[in-house]
Amino acid sequence: MMRWLAFLLLLLAGPIAAQEAPPVAKPATVRVALATELGSVVLELEKERAPVTTANFLRYVAARRFDGIAFYRAVTVAPGFGLVQAGLRDPAKWYKPIPHEPTTQTGLTHADGTISMARAAPGTATADWFIMIGASPGMDASAADPGFAAFGRVVEGMEIVRKIQQAPTDPTQGEGVMKGQMIAKPVKILTARVVE
Repeated sequence: MMRWLAFLLLLLAGPIAAQEAPPVAKPATVRVALATELGSVVLELEKERAPVTTANFLRYVAARRFDGIAFYRAVTVAPGFGLVQAGLRDPAKWYKPIPHEPTTQTGLTHADGTISMARAAPGTATADWFIMIGASPGMDASAADPGFAAFGRVVEGMEIVRKIQQAPTDPTQGEGVMKGQMIAKPVKILTARVVE
């Protein structure tokens, strides 16, 4: 009888609240607003997960070296898939190349809207970067390929990024794989500023 009464009281009391795990803190980020000729694009950079690459980008922002640069390259692999590239094309204004932070180390991926560093070989990235349009897991690091260093994502203005990708390109400009990918009238970045 006592067991039955205890069981009945347990049923009436309702479900026992499961102990919730403490919330996992979101890795620290910083936002940068790019004011372009076509509108604003806001980036959220992974200063905790990709500290070297983010610090490099922020160094150029703080020195205002990204003011007046342009998105100069647009790649369309398929509808809704490709990238746009921007950067400081004057080597005299570059800082020293940074160590490569592969996605296997940072845990980031080349998803739609990801910002990543352009480079020749790993460890050569300076002041050129690109934004993904559509996911490209082939740009992530693997055992056979160091991949590219993703370090953040677009959180506002992805429609502007897609508009830049649709800008006309010059079929004769560019070298090697970049031939025909140079935007005929590059889209200027008027200012790049850290925002709260």
